[in-house]
Amino acid sequence: MGPRAGRTLLRVLRALAVLGVLGVRTAAAQGPARSHSLRYLFMGASKPDLGLPLFEALGYVDDQLFVSYDHESRRAEPRAPWLWGRAASPPLWLPLSQSLKGWDHMFTVDFGTIMDNCNQVSVTKLGVLQESHTLQVVLGCEVREDNSTRGFWKYGYDGKDHLEFCPETLDWKAAEPRAQATKLEWEVNTIRAKQNRAYLERECPEQLQRLLELGTGLLDRQVPPSVKVTRHVASAVTILRCQALSFYPQNITVRWLKDKQPADAKDVELGDVLPNGDGTYQVWVTVAMPPGEEHRYTCHVTHPGLERPLTATWESSLSSSLVTAVISGIAICAIILLVGILFRILRKRQAFRGATQEYMLADLA
Repeated sequence: MGPRAGRTLLRVLRALAVLGVLGVRTAAAQGPARSHSLRYLFMGASKPDLGLPLFEALGYVDDQLFVSYDHESRRAEPRAPWLWGRAASPPLWLPLSQSLKGWDHMFTVDFGTIMDNCNQVSVTKLGVLQESHTLQVVLGCEVREDNSTRGFWKYGYDGKDHLEFCPETLDWKAAEPRAQATKLEWEVNTIRAKQNRAYLERECPEQLQRLLELGTGLLDRQVPPSVKVTRHVASAVTILRCQALSFYPQNITVRWLKDKQPADAKDVELGDVLPNGDGTYQVWVTVAMPPGEEHRYTCHVTHPGLERPLTATWESSLSSSLVTAVISGIAICAIILLVGILFRILRKRQAFRGATQEYMLADLA
């Protein structure tokens, strides 16, 4: 595996940890009331010559990247415009940099423990690394509108769920059989468990609040979505797609109603909430139906940026198509009329020339 393949794998690991494998993301197209979250993604590989880092950390506030750190530089770098020029502020940046260095060390120790307990030795007798393995960690907290908090701390090993910390009970949940040994080993260390809970329940929400204060005006903005409905007709089924575009924050609810009632879940497909390049998001939801029943369906959208729920139907999209068709028809009629007028003018000119020639011949005679 070369450097290019390594970079590809790194992108896959990020996607797995952020969007799926470690399962801390809100369900697509259905979000709760406005809340804020602080999340750190740690990732690394046991073999450094694959284009993968030994350790890399990315920090997100409400899915907006604000800090990065890597094992080689051992420096925290601000990644958000609202932090540029403020990163030198000791109350925030100095503790953040120090904690990321601590995470770097802890990640290496945990990685070795997990590999040993999975019976995957990382070094041969000759000191040469065997096959490479990857570790991903997602940890952080969410603060809801009612000021209640929720913490999460999950490990993914080789792209699969591995361990999850439970702050309420101070124990670990094994997601696969090979994680049992590490679970038992870590549960013996009660001091570490209490430190983990203290971070999730106290330190993380406090840090999130400081970051939200720095990002006032950007992190708390509300950009309502624009909504459109498109149609795809197949041989035996019609698909209506409702798209919500360019909205912020990402928590949004998009659903299809049939005769003002929720559409059958088996006919509905939810897309992922995806980021745009400008800091906003987009999402789509489709519904399948027999041809000719489009008028029975309505797309219903709620979002913090909307004063009231927004609805959209295929008919509203169809009306714009009808206007386009009418304009095109008028243009075609105008062209035909113009051609007819030109044809009559040419015929009159030819008739006039013929009459003139007859007159001249008669005069010569």
